[in-house]
Amino acid sequence: MYKVSLNVPYAHMPDQGGIDMDANFVKEQICDVCHKMWQLGWVAANDGNVSVKMDDGTWWITPSGISKSFITPDKLIRVDKDMNVVEGPEGYKPSSEMKMHMRCYEERDDVGAVVHAHPPTATGFAVANKPLDQYSMIETVIMIGSIPVTPYGTPSTYEVPEAIAPYLKEHDVLLLQNHGALTVGCDLITAYYRMETLELFAKISLTAHLLGGAQEIPKPQIDKLLDLRENYYHVTGKHPGYKKYLEEE
Repeated sequence: MYKVSLNVPYAHMPDQGGIDMDANFVKEQICDVCHKMWQLGWVAANDGNVSVKMDDGTWWITPSGISKSFITPDKLIRVDKDMNVVEGPEGYKPSSEMKMHMRCYEERDDVGAVVHAHPPTATGFAVANKPLDQYSMIETVIMIGSIPVTPYGTPSTYEVPEAIAPYLKEHDVLLLQNHGALTVGCDLITAYYRMETLELFAKISLTAHLLGGAQEIPKPQIDKLLDLRENYYHVTGKHPGYKKYLEEE
């Protein structure tokens, strides 16, 4: 079987023919991302979930009730737009957070993949109800901008999709209050990399706080970075521009 690596972009996948090969590639890639998240300590026990949109209008999603360290391609589940299972192993159910995933796809035609995890430092900000909205690190300013904390919602219900929907119009990265983090991307690797960027920025922000507080980049320089995002780096997805969520003290 073709071995998928996070270092191999989707566009460079060897052509092995037809929809089935695309599905095999995506399933391997989902498993690779799940294993990475577990190795990095972003998930424990059965935490976290991943989904990818296919060209035929179906989605591959991780199953409920299984550690991401044990995920294999044969355990993944294919669902339709109405969240009905169209393919998958007997005895397995789609992730209990499927409603949240599907809302991301409903709100954004450009979203091709969704990642939900509990990276410890970023989730610490979510638990403290503190948005990451300081424009203090060049890479984060360019790639994702400020990161809000969405209102609390009971997991596995429609409360979470309703809570995140207004924020998806401007953001690819969200903190879920008292819950974890959510990232979206045009493809799975983009969504995964955004989760990496989020957790690194959370760690740096916490360190800066312990050292007396981060120093923000001046607004004119932020504007230059946002211009680079659009006209030089051509970053996909949404960006809030310069937007604050914390009230000035």
